[in-house]
Amino acid sequence: MQGTKNLTEGPIKKQLFNLALPIMGTSFIQMAYSITDMAWVGRLGSEAVAAIGAVGILTWMTTSISYLNKVGSEVSVAQSIGAREEDDARAFASHNLTIALMISVCWGFLLFVLANPIISFFKLDTEISGTAVSYLKIVATGFPFIFLAAACTGIYNAAGLSKIPFYVSGSGLIMNMVLDPLFIFGFGMGTNGAACATWLSEATVLAIFIYYLKKKKRLFGGFPFLIRLKSRYSRRIFQLGLPVALLNSLFAVINLMTASTYGGHIGLMTMTAGGQIEAIAWNTSQGFSTALSTFVAQNFAARKKERVLGAYHTTLKMTALFGIFCTLLFVFFGSEVFSLIIPEKAAYEAGGVFLRIDGYSMLFMMLEITMQGLFYGTGRTLPPAIISITFNSLRIPMAIGLTAMGLGITGVWWAISISSMLKGIVAFIWFRILQKKIL
Repeated sequence: MQGTKNLTEGPIKKQLFNLALPIMGTSFIQMAYSITDMAWVGRLGSEAVAAIGAVGILTWMTTSISYLNKVGSEVSVAQSIGAREEDDARAFASHNLTIALMISVCWGFLLFVLANPIISFFKLDTEISGTAVSYLKIVATGFPFIFLAAACTGIYNAAGLSKIPFYVSGSGLIMNMVLDPLFIFGFGMGTNGAACATWLSEATVLAIFIYYLKKKKRLFGGFPFLIRLKSRYSRRIFQLGLPVALLNSLFAVINLMTASTYGGHIGLMTMTAGGQIEAIAWNTSQGFSTALSTFVAQNFAARKKERVLGAYHTTLKMTALFGIFCTLLFVFFGSEVFSLIIPEKAAYEAGGVFLRIDGYSMLFMMLEITMQGLFYGTGRTLPPAIISITFNSLRIPMAIGLTAMGLGITGVWWAISISSMLKGIVAFIWFRILQKKIL
């Protein structure tokens, strides 16, 4: 197929690494957007970080919903490539972009209009709430950039060209790193400056993607960005992507609602900033998981199941090693790592406790995300969604019970950590039960 890489032949390890490293780089770049904002806004104090944290649940949900078309692209386009169906690959690419635009416009408009009542739900101080509302209204207008860029990333990943999203996202990060201090301190815009810098950077990323798809790196001989939707393709995209979007959205809602309820603005700040640091582990495993998903999708469609198992075992070994490293880093050096983001003593001491408890679950989180990639590649996105939604929902009664036992906010952190362990174990067992049927 024109402009794509064939993953059904050649050395498995080399192909996985060539796919995974740029995807990990792209994930770290996307994480660095938030960390850059947190690092600069952290100089304004924990209240400013809490304001961004209140919006964090919504931007996190936005990214989660955009997975509908990111994963929808990665699996549907990759399986079409593996089956050598170029017309379907073009159609799926166009449908994912069109659906992404439609959903993002509706979602961004909704959050812009309802910014005040949504932020008031967190019961923050009046000044913090006002800052959060202003920040949310700015970033909400840029949500179409996030959705469309996610769909473009999925299309390129499916084609085996994961380096392109890495380079494009890297350009946006450099721009964001330059604009953040300029807007926040140079122009005296505070948290609104961070929002404007991110907005401009995300718009630039989408503009570069459009240039690549239309002019520089035409895939499948070219395809339209907007198309009249057909039920066959739309249904398949929602079948693949909706469970992923739901599980990630619910994950965001439960984590930040629980932290805000039991920890006030310090709990919200700890969960938000700590989540960004935890993303070091999450994004690494997610990079391998996405590469595994793309690799499996092409080979599963081409009926080369021995290559599917070979890629799975290779990915599992790599993520396990990194999970052990992250456990040691977070358990023994959590406060030091957290202080790099927010130097306020009360903040990094609270953050250190969160990272230590969360660190015990790193290996299991790696296992869960690796299994997700394997399930996604075979077109079975429902089992990971059931596992994630079930055990994330259990975090609420677990947190209530543990805090009632006198653990306070640390009870919330233990609920998060224990549920992560259970998700990894159950995902592994579920696949082992279905392995003969799938492969």
